[in-house]
Amino acid sequence: MESLIGLLVGFPLLGAAVLLCGGKRLEKTGHWLGVVLAGASFVLGAVLFFDMLGKSADERALHQHLFSWVPVESFQADVAFQLDQLAMTFVLLITGVGTLIHIYSVGYMEHDERRRRFFGYLNLFLAAMLLLVLADNYLLLYVGWEGVGLASYLLIGFWQHKPSAAVAAKKAFLVNRVGDAGLAIAIFLMFTTFGSFAFAPVLSNATEAGEGKLTAIGLMLLLAACGKSAQVPLQSWLGDAMEGPTPVSALIHAATMVTAGVYLITRSGAIFNAAPDAQTVVVVVGAVTLLYGAIVGCAKDDIKKALAGSTMSQIGYMVLAAGLGPIGYAFAIMHLVTHGFFKAGLFLGAGSVMHGMNDEVDMRRYGGLRKYMPVTFVTFGLGYLAIIGFPGLSGFFSKDQIIEAAFAKGGTQGWILGAVTLLGAAITAYYMTRVMLMTFFGEERWRGQANEPHPHESPKSMTIPMIVLAFGSVFAGGLFKIGESFVHWLEPVTQFEHGHSPLSAPVVTGATVVTMLIGVGAAWLQYGRRPVPAEAPRGSLLTRAARRDLLQDDLNHVALVLPGEYLTRGLVYVDNKVVDGAVNGTAAAFGGLSGRTRRLQNGFVRSYAVSMFGGAAILVAATLLMRAV
Repeated sequence: MESLIGLLVGFPLLGAAVLLCGGKRLEKTGHWLGVVLAGASFVLGAVLFFDMLGKSADERALHQHLFSWVPVESFQADVAFQLDQLAMTFVLLITGVGTLIHIYSVGYMEHDERRRRFFGYLNLFLAAMLLLVLADNYLLLYVGWEGVGLASYLLIGFWQHKPSAAVAAKKAFLVNRVGDAGLAIAIFLMFTTFGSFAFAPVLSNATEAGEGKLTAIGLMLLLAACGKSAQVPLQSWLGDAMEGPTPVSALIHAATMVTAGVYLITRSGAIFNAAPDAQTVVVVVGAVTLLYGAIVGCAKDDIKKALAGSTMSQIGYMVLAAGLGPIGYAFAIMHLVTHGFFKAGLFLGAGSVMHGMNDEVDMRRYGGLRKYMPVTFVTFGLGYLAIIGFPGLSGFFSKDQIIEAAFAKGGTQGWILGAVTLLGAAITAYYMTRVMLMTFFGEERWRGQANEPHPHESPKSMTIPMIVLAFGSVFAGGLFKIGESFVHWLEPVTQFEHGHSPLSAPVVTGATVVTMLIGVGAAWLQYGRRPVPAEAPRGSLLTRAARRDLLQDDLNHVALVLPGEYLTRGLVYVDNKVVDGAVNGTAAAFGGLSGRTRRLQNGFVRSYAVSMFGGAAILVAATLLMRAV
């Protein structure tokens, strides 16, 4: 079975190569090739999964060495794969949800002239993400990491004829370069500390390195995770990324890009466990982003941007859990998987609504759509119930575990983190109920518009993937919870430890449900019992700030853009006045000197005779003067 691991990456990579290089002859059928090869990778992943289940926990990890990439004395870089329980979880999520998004895209992109290229980029995205999670060393992981960044740039800016899409793609690319620099520095530090960047020697010897070095490595890994997973302070790209086609948003938010940071932290758990200061920073970043994204999601009228704020917040939950160490790693991944189901379903549902509403994204121009789009309403509604943590659905089980683990941190820190996670649950219930009410309930505010839409249900190629994801939104968390099966599955990788919360599990669960109901009730009072204005009211200072993403772009402009502009202007001035001035001044001086010297060589004998006479006279006068002295 080890020899098959490379095909997981190979299938979608082949699809990308054929679709992007095959030309116009694939315009009519190329999209199905993309779907088939994505599905082939999922089927192979399922085969390897069931083979893995038949082995004992210690024998489940598989390795495949393809070739030596950079064999230079002590610098040994291999193209090699590692398929263990953590990687397998991501493989099934990436290929399973990714294939469903491919199928959905067949209908969603039906009338796009560049559909073949779109599916080529989707295949490339899957291949890069699979390379990232299957790599057995950080350098090869970095290749997949950069591949994900490239694919996201191509897909976010796919409709580059729109200036907003082109700008959003560039913004995502540049912000992620900051995080990527952190990963590169971390790899440099690993090699100088451990003499290797392969997982096995680095993670097994982590406790033998100095805490200072491990803290530096951990902080650089966290910086990388902040970029890919849109965590504070590198979160500004995520909302703008909604300019891409909706299937891209679903793929980025549910199965690929934003999950990469959580994977990196969890995979590097041994480093963070030995560097408590770095681990504390991870927790703080997750807690801040959890609330940040939730607050932003409350103020967005664009349905996709509201869901983008939701993603930022939910990834914050995962990062916080990963920062808790062995008591939280498994729960971070559990929530990541359940989130993959309901967030993909929510984004595809948003795309279905847009499909039936002439691509309108403003929820203030929706209303009453449940009777026109029943399948979309039900599947979106189940995803909504899952994300707010409604009892019995997937999000309830995974988020509840993170809240318990937060309280189990112990001491004042545990109480603070527990309160933050509960507050996040309440705000999540508020903004997601707001989305639900503004879209599917209330008055039909789209009537009477200049370009009045005619709401209708989407084709089966779009609704079937939504139905499948809805099943995952309902049942996945409960299946993972039975016998703590998911925790035990990941235990060989995450080294799970039971936390000891000051509150009993029933108390935490009760508090979670109560806060969720408070959030739902607050949204119902504001949007369910009152008409939704066609134009957003001015709102409070916090509301206005949240509409502008809590001024993140303004802060970046003041902290980064303006200093950069002043630095650039200063360098240009120095270049023009000092560097060019010195060069041009030297040239001018020599030019003037040569021009004046050239006058002495005029070709007239009488001038030369005068010069010789004058020189002789000066020499004679000087000789007489010296003798007289």
